[in-house]
Formats: sequence, C-alpha cells, structure tokens
Amino acid sequence: MSEAIPNSQPSAPLVAMLSNRRLIPFLIAAAVVALDRFTKGLIKTHFSAYDTTTVIPGFFNIVHSENPGIAFGMLADASGPWRDVLLIGFSGAVLIAISIMLLRPTSQHDAVLRTALAFILGGAFGNLYDRIVNGTVTDFIEVHAGQHYFPAFNVADSAITVGACLLLLDMWWAKERRVRHVPEVNIDR
Repeated sequence: MSEAIPNSQPSAPLVAMLSNRRLIPFLIAAAVVALDRFTKGLIKTHFSAYDTTTVIPGFFNIVHSENPGIAFGMLADASGPWRDVLLIGFSGAVLIAISIMLLRPTSQHDAVLRTALAFILGGAFGNLYDRIVNGTVTDFIEVHAGQHYFPAFNVADSAITVGACLLLLDMWWAKERRVRHVPEVNIDR
C-alpha cells in the first residue's frame, strides 16, 4: 500500500522554475501586460474614440484616446517613419537592457529594485505592443482638478511610474544602507 501515486507532486522543473527568484520579476511584468491588454481591450470595445465618461466630477474621467507619441503626448505631432522607428527601437532597447539586469544573480537587498524593474518592463512592453500593432498607444485614464487636466494615461504608464518611484526609493534605501555600513575612521592617534 505504499505505492507512490503518479503525478501527485508538482513536476521538478515547475518547482524549480517557481522557486527561482529571477523569474518573479518576469511574472510581475506579465501580470502588468495582461492587465494593460485587458483594460485597453475594454476601452476599445466599449468606447468610441474620444468618448468621455465622468467617474468623479471635477477629478476623474474615463476617456478613449489614441496617442501616436510618447508619454504625455510628446512627439504626437511629429510625422514620418523615423518617429515610429525611434520609439520602437528605444523601447526595444529598454526591454532588452532591463531583461539582462533581471537575469543577473540577485542579493537579498535587490527585492525593491527587481520589483521596480519588473513594473517598468511590463509597462514598456504593454505600450510597445500597442505601438507595433496599432501605431498608437491607447490611453484612457484622465485625472484633472477643475479645468487643469493631466494628460490621459493607461495601466502601462502607471506601472512605469510606480517602477520609477520604486527605483528612487531603492536608491535612497541603498544610500542609507551604505551610510550605516561605513566604518568610522579614527584620525586621532
């Protein structure tokens, strides 16, 4: 009666894959991309271009805009194939650089840094996908204070912003760790 039940335990490669700390940021990035694709799909399905629905009057709207430029509409008025080549090339280079950094061995102090890079990777990939497939990036979150509007953005943009804030936090904490670990030098002999 002590026979092993086949397939009763997860396969060794799956366990090894999930226990590999280097994989976690890529899973976070994949979740960001999935949420970004899902929300952009909802907007494209349920809103016509430039539709606006007020969620919180004077503060928050859901809109449907297509941004051919970069963050906050910069380069939106630039025309020609160079813009797309430049934007896609730059985004691709960022994705490669971040992926290389995430594949390097980690230390216990790298959790915030790796999470930050994961959010940036997911956001950059989400917007790159839009740019390659549609030639534009779908934005739909519009925040404003009265008549002062912040440019529309999306989940990918939010992830990039969260990642950038986490990078700043990690840099500050890293500086604090270095300061605490610097040995005192006694110059009085």
